Amino acid sequence: MFTSIFQSIISQELIGIILLFKGKKNKQNESDKDNENRLLCRFVLDGAGRKIGESIAIDDDIIIIKAGMKYLGVPLKHIEEEKKTLLVKGLVEQDKAEIMGEKWRRESFYKMDDVKGNNDGF
Repeated sequence: MFTSIFQSIISQELIGIILLFKGKKNKQNESDKDNENRLLCRFVLDGAGRKIGESIAIDDDIIIIKAGMKYLGVPLKHIEEEKKTLLVKGLVEQDKAEIMGEKWRRESFYKMDDVKGNNDGF
C-alpha cells in the first residue's frame, strides 16, 4: 500500500514538472510568433530607400518578400525595422535571394495543394 501511494505521488510530481516545462515552452513560442508577426505585411526597402516588395512570411531565419512576380528570401540578420517599413541592410545577393524565395514558394504551394486535396470535396 505504501508503495502504491509513493508511486502515485511520484507520478503526480512528474506530471507537474512536465506541464511546467511545457507551459514555459508555449509562452516562448507565442513570443516568437509575436515577433514574427510584427515583421509581416510591411513594405521592404533597399539601402537607397527603393521599395523591393512586401514581407509575407518567415521561414526559420529567412524573411520571404513578394517582389512583383518573384519571391525573395533574405536572412533576418539583414533586416532592420524602421517605423512602418523594413530595411534590407548590407549586401544581399539577388540570385541567392531568388533561389531561397522560389524554394519557399514551391514548398508552401505544395503544402497548400496537399491540404486542399485532403479536404474531401470541401
